[in-house]
Amino acid sequence: MDKVFRVPSLQALQALVEVATASNFTQAAQRLCLTQSAVSRKIQQLEHHYGVPLLVRSSRSVSLTTEGQHVLAVAQRMIGELEALEKRLEPRDSAFRIRIHVSLAVRWLLPRLTDFYARHPDLALSIETVATQRVDPSGECDACILYLPAPADDQAHQVLFEEFLVPVCAPHSVNGKVPPQSLDELSQYPLIHGSTGQLEWASWLQAQHLTLARDSKHITFNLDELALEAAARGMGIAMTDQALAQDLINRGELIVPFGPPLKTGGAYTLWLQPSSALHPARPAILEWFARHSASLIQGDKKTP
Repeated sequence: MDKVFRVPSLQALQALVEVATASNFTQAAQRLCLTQSAVSRKIQQLEHHYGVPLLVRSSRSVSLTTEGQHVLAVAQRMIGELEALEKRLEPRDSAFRIRIHVSLAVRWLLPRLTDFYARHPDLALSIETVATQRVDPSGECDACILYLPAPADDQAHQVLFEEFLVPVCAPHSVNGKVPPQSLDELSQYPLIHGSTGQLEWASWLQAQHLTLARDSKHITFNLDELALEAAARGMGIAMTDQALAQDLINRGELIVPFGPPLKTGGAYTLWLQPSSALHPARPAILEWFARHSASLIQGDKKTP
């Protein structure tokens, strides 16, 4: 009969991780809410289990032996996996966490949240906004809303809407003038950019077989949210995604002075963390996002 493998004490492994992190027993004991002698005994227990010294002790600090480094690597991996497992299995009555770019949150998601809570008064969303160019899908969240240059062909991504670039401006006065009536008047107005690369205007004009005029005045921001606000205040004409501007258009704060919209091939998608599969709110949230993405698609069909 095979000998039963004796598993080392998990508490002793955790003590080794804390001692190695702090390089002394005092801080490790404080983090573990134990006495220094108790931490020392756990390390000794672990050394007895493996039959080799794991630490080199001095009067001021401790360091790992070669064997200690090997044990530490395994201990860190085990504890990390156990933490991840606990998060996957814990009761999920907490809010469903969504990471999203701040401009998209303000201009697309926020106007729709009233409908979400009206349909699902017992559910809660936790919205985490980021202002970086790319939303990082890793870390503590259940889902992310990502911009992709082309829609992903996998079930982890649910397309919310495709990107259509449109020019927008205030309805009554743009830089002290009446809004333009045609593309021919564009050179008379400042161009507002929602990204420092100014790619949106360049792409839209290229589709019209035009280029950015060298003498054009440019107002550049790093957020669509700021560009839209500047356009609504009459500072110039912004180029943005139609879905981001739609709420301001519906409220009469912005107009599309000329067209047509440019379909870029990009898309905004809802990406789900694998761990969110256990969240009880996930089916309802998926259904709600699907409902609003369908309404956007129907709206696109009506776009001239």
